[in-house]
Amino acid sequence: MIVCAGDIEQFSFATPIGIGLVNSAINLTRLCIMNPPEFILFVGSAGSYGKHNIFDIVYSRAASNIEHSFIHNQGYTPLDNLIVADDVAPTKSGAILNSVIQSVSHETIVNSSNYITASKEASEIYLKIGLSLESMEFFSVLSVAKEFNIPVGGVFVVTNYCNKNAHKDFIKNHKEAMEKLELHLRHKGIG
Repeated sequence: MIVCAGDIEQFSFATPIGIGLVNSAINLTRLCIMNPPEFILFVGSAGSYGKHNIFDIVYSRAASNIEHSFIHNQGYTPLDNLIVADDVAPTKSGAILNSVIQSVSHETIVNSSNYITASKEASEIYLKIGLSLESMEFFSVLSVAKEFNIPVGGVFVVTNYCNKNAHKDFIKNHKEAMEKLELHLRHKGIG
């Protein structure tokens, strides 16, 4: 199953699951209960904390849910805030997922929050603690996949840096970024 956030990020070959942590978790859970997939591949945009450049295509199987209060020592959580997907089993569906996410390391951690980082200083802290990208939905996707024991991965295109111009640059680059991501996925045999 290939999923995307929806709204302005839709693909003919992907099922929209909603924007943000809550909507994506609810809708993906519903899909997994109604028709359990053999694998889940999330595709969409991401902001970069500085390691990746605009229009880079980045693969990941690791997500975190680290909020600004945590990086500024103003909050804590008793919950696990990092998920790393297991290696994909060599099944038919695993072969499809592996063909898209060839030898993805666990080094690219995508951070998720219902808020977009618009601070260069916060981005630098995230980068120092090992986070590379920001996608509002990916932590939810990995959480649902883990709960249902479904192989999972993500393919992202960078639309912006996480700084004061994040939203403006996202809007400016979004259309071209989606075209580049779709072309890349089709080249890989998706869609």
